Amino acid sequence: MENLIRIIDIFSKAIGHAFAWCVLVLTASTCFEVFMRYVLHAPTAWAFDMSYMLYGALFMMSGAYALSRGSHVRGDFLYRKWAPRTQAKVDLVLYFVFYFPAIFAMVYTGASYSFESTRILEASVNSPAGVPVWPLKLIIFVGGITLLLAGIAEVMRCLVCIRQGSWLPRGGDVEELEVILQQQHGGASKQ
Repeated sequence: MENLIRIIDIFSKAIGHAFAWCVLVLTASTCFEVFMRYVLHAPTAWAFDMSYMLYGALFMMSGAYALSRGSHVRGDFLYRKWAPRTQAKVDLVLYFVFYFPAIFAMVYTGASYSFESTRILEASVNSPAGVPVWPLKLIIFVGGITLLLAGIAEVMRCLVCIRQGSWLPRGGDVEELEVILQQQHGGASKQ
């Protein structure tokens, strides 16, 4: 079970890292649009569409990565004081009561919505450039599948914690400065 959790986490990390490049493209295209609009007085016809599509893709495809890293926002003023087994039991119930029904709805409706959009090669009616929107709509379904896989890994992580009494360590990656400072402060007080 632990190997399967690691495989899904590695997959989620790869998807998250791949779509993180959207930030650079989004930044470059926005800077280009600002330059064109305010310096050359010749705004582009595609910049608005590109910005919401890239942001939408980034948002949808980074969810599984955030879940695998334990980075989702959590109201943990009570949760963090519980024993790991209690945390895992509560998480397990919440995954089945809230998470999976929402993800199944996303995958089901996203599939019909995105496949129809792809079938007709839907383009934006709000854009003078007629930018294709079917790739973004397809991401709704694909993002749902990645979230489903990440949720399965989290359920397995809960089961392991219930059995062993401690959480499995999450894979290493880029850390927020706050986490690094907390680790250094905790390490300094132990010396």
